[in-house]
Amino acid sequence: MTATLAPDDVVRTHAEAAENAREPLLVLDPLRDFLNAHGLDAPLELTATPIGEGHSNVTFALSTGVVVRRPPRGPLPPSAHDVSREARLLSALEHTPVRVPKVLAACDDLEVIGAPFYVMERVSGEVITDSMPEALDTPAQRDRIADELIDALVELHSVDWTRVGLEGFGKPTGYLERQLRRFTGLWEHNRTREVPEVEEVGRWLAANLPDSPPATIVHGDYRLGNTMFAVTAPAHLVAIFDWEMATIGDPLADVGYMMIHWTQAGDRVGKFNLHSVTTLPGFPTREELIVRYDDRAGRPVQALDWYVTLALWKAVVFMEGNYKRAVVGSTDDPYLKSFGDGVLELAQRALDVTRHGF
Repeated sequence: MTATLAPDDVVRTHAEAAENAREPLLVLDPLRDFLNAHGLDAPLELTATPIGEGHSNVTFALSTGVVVRRPPRGPLPPSAHDVSREARLLSALEHTPVRVPKVLAACDDLEVIGAPFYVMERVSGEVITDSMPEALDTPAQRDRIADELIDALVELHSVDWTRVGLEGFGKPTGYLERQLRRFTGLWEHNRTREVPEVEEVGRWLAANLPDSPPATIVHGDYRLGNTMFAVTAPAHLVAIFDWEMATIGDPLADVGYMMIHWTQAGDRVGKFNLHSVTTLPGFPTREELIVRYDDRAGRPVQALDWYVTLALWKAVVFMEGNYKRAVVGSTDDPYLKSFGDGVLELAQRALDVTRHGF
């Protein structure tokens, strides 16, 4: 899916940007100068095309063959959409088995395009959400896709973050407690209306806090739709994207989050069921995925209902923030404007898990 480009999203100069009511997402002439200064040759007529879903950090493919990633327009919650932090993580993971695109340059100077950004290599492949690449559209290859998804997550959770330059990237203890505090605060910042289910789920999470296993790098948004696969068989996951939520913490949070996006036969499809392909024959069930992770990571998956509830609750808070951006006019994305009812649906799903299990 490609994001829609508004007329004021990409401008050529800062003078052109000053004539618009909103800040631009890209200013091409100073961006071109930055690229050239960092050995990434850019022509005079640099162009940019939005790629991805475009609902959070914003990603553009440039005509030079590289990719630029920057935060969305504000208003933004404190510490959210930190692309400089994301670039630091990707650079640290470059020489590990973790499947990440290479960062080519990063910039914190707001004078260039008006926001921090980084430049990365463009990876070839396909993001699988609601359709399958023809070469992978068999039960055997679908099963292999699931295997690759689990293997890539185990690779991430196996990295010794203390040896790859990530000291201070996150605190190795107290992750779950901090998640509850942070997202309670984010809810107060993001909410546009009263949703009692959010407060009730938050209280349940605090009252049933599990003990965490040893800390690992946590992706924070790990799901099939944030990965890319080569389009030829056998299925091979070539890159993991969208690292803005990554930190050091409880690896089972990634497992719980992956579960809320893994649809299987018989599920009621809601607004935020993003991966309808996983209902096809050959894809394992959620239970089978958990067994594969447990076996390969050597880390028992415990308190799954709690981690699934946490994932749903966090999704509610984020989606309400995206909905707020649409309501106040900082984005033209029509998908975000439809989030109002979807947020309520997610909140009810989270409450149902606290009462009936996952």
